[in-house]
Amino acid sequence: MTMEEIEMLKAEGKGSGRDLIAKILDSHSALDQKTAFALAKYTLRKTKKYLRRFTVLPMDVPLLTRWMMTEKDALKTMELREETLALVGSWSNVHFMPSQLEEHPKQPGNIGQGRWLMVDETGGLLVAAAAERLGILHPPNEQENRPLATHPNRPFDVQPTGDMQLTPENPPDSQPKSNKRRFSIAKSNTITIVHANSQPNLSLLRYFNFDAANPAPSHPLSHHLRTLSWLQLLHPEDDNACTEPENIAPEVIQTWKSGKRSNHYRKRRRWERTVAVVSDTRLGNFDGLVVVSSLSLPPVLHHLVPLLHGAAQVVVYSPSIEPLVELADFYSTQRRVAYLNDPPAPEAMPTVDFPVNPTLLLAPTVQTISCRPWQVLPGRTHPLMTGKGGSEGYVFTATRVLPAEGGVEARGISKKRKDKLEDVGRDESESRREKVVKAKDEEIMDS
Repeated sequence: MTMEEIEMLKAEGKGSGRDLIAKILDSHSALDQKTAFALAKYTLRKTKKYLRRFTVLPMDVPLLTRWMMTEKDALKTMELREETLALVGSWSNVHFMPSQLEEHPKQPGNIGQGRWLMVDETGGLLVAAAAERLGILHPPNEQENRPLATHPNRPFDVQPTGDMQLTPENPPDSQPKSNKRRFSIAKSNTITIVHANSQPNLSLLRYFNFDAANPAPSHPLSHHLRTLSWLQLLHPEDDNACTEPENIAPEVIQTWKSGKRSNHYRKRRRWERTVAVVSDTRLGNFDGLVVVSSLSLPPVLHHLVPLLHGAAQVVVYSPSIEPLVELADFYSTQRRVAYLNDPPAPEAMPTVDFPVNPTLLLAPTVQTISCRPWQVLPGRTHPLMTGKGGSEGYVFTATRVLPAEGGVEARGISKKRKDKLEDVGRDESESRREKVVKAKDEEIMDS
């Protein structure tokens, strides 16, 4: 068929693409001369050209990761591959944990409540992967028609506490009822992001109906996601957001216009939330640390590793292996022995030889993973010969440990005592064997 005839059939709009493909095959003069493989290949090529189909897929983290790697700019996500992201999630042990604060109200530091600390420079891809494992990535189904307070991760009103002056002098009852709205933060299964800019870059979360600049109250991430800057974490007294707004008497506030009064209450709520997040983060006792950042890794771990509780997992991703090898050397056994033999003063840390405390992490490991796609056809199954280039991607893993205070003594069996015990055991076995042989001989003689 000529191209004019094909365009005429398409313009008529009669039938479907299958009719057009059938007419093209019928008009082929050398169709009977093709082999079975050539005929199948020719039919498939015409089907892809004239029979257009598409499938609507639900948005999830693996699909978004694959799309960013193949269709968009992979450098925005630090070339984080799908299989590498899964490896990071497995080693960080991110999973849903039910709240136990009601059962154990005196539990210090919310240990075991599913609190993870992260440094994410992938535009929110790491946060999305962790939130998907925690079950807080997607908003609740509207068909369920249940309030957020009945959710197992229901939020609670936070009253700021800590060394800083967090509690406002004006009690909530002194405010008008229209302005008594409180901010809420989830009890458990929270993600705390430490970022270097004034606002975190979480642009990829918009694909999951979450706007970090204006979060919807119905979305779980609005209560389970916490953000703070490095300045707020290390030096909160130097940050303007941690400075308490001017305290105004309720009588004076009542004389203001509604716009000015709302602005005053909004500033106080923002200050209360910021200081509550900073205070809770500085208390530590996180269940894990995940770092995907282009920053220098030793200073990052120097400040964040002490915020973890014992047995917490530390996972660091890097597109290249060199930063992770250097990090593994800083936590190596040789470096730990040198640190214990001649420990520097705490106020002198970090030093040139010890940029981090090597006694805080155990079993540092650097690993990688690669999932190569295969062509699966009858008689022609083999790995694909072509693929996307870029960095391989490596993962550093370690376990947080608590150094023992004071000297540790280990006593075992000395070599002389061990040889003596072996001789005694050998003599006892020989004497037992002689008794058995003698008893058998007596039985034979009696018979």
